[in-house]
Amino acid sequence: MSDRSPSTHRAFSCRDSLAEGQRALGTLLADAQTLARIDTAIAALSSCIRDGHKILIVGNGGSMCDAAHFAEELTGRFRADRRPIPALACNDPGHLTCVANDYGFEFVFSRWVEAIGQSGDVLIILSTSGNSPNCVKAAAAAKAKGVRTIALLGKGGGQLGQSGACDTPITVPGSTSDRIQELHMLILHIFVEGIEAGL
Repeated sequence: MSDRSPSTHRAFSCRDSLAEGQRALGTLLADAQTLARIDTAIAALSSCIRDGHKILIVGNGGSMCDAAHFAEELTGRFRADRRPIPALACNDPGHLTCVANDYGFEFVFSRWVEAIGQSGDVLIILSTSGNSPNCVKAAAAAKAKGVRTIALLGKGGGQLGQSGACDTPITVPGSTSDRIQELHMLILHIFVEGIEAGL
């Protein structure tokens, strides 16, 4: 017999899940301030590449997978042939396990930014809560090196959404990490479209 109370269990419905995603997207579309920040981010990313710099991107778990997906869309191909665009996700297991073991997991991204980030680069941070310690430290390390920061966030933005924590915080709607990550991935694809158009 299940421990789950019938009052807390919601029957699965494909339609309900799609409608939930549609509502989140509709809320985002109606938020003029957030749309303006997305445009600001695209302009910064395009300028970064035109000026000969690179894009860095970090995130934990599913967000790390999204980071890798975004980077390969730029270094490889998106919709049409064009020159490769320099982008790098922090997903090297050697680096991650070395730093986590020797310094602590909260330093895995900041050490990476300190190692390869250069003034003029842009760092994209993916965090559904905005509070992941390793993402917060990455933002601080980027600022110290003159690396512009763009953060895709959720759940109110957390620490990374606070004034001054990141240059361009973009907080999307959604009550669960999966809905937030879906909008993050959509925005990342829009970033690629915008960068290609800007070049």
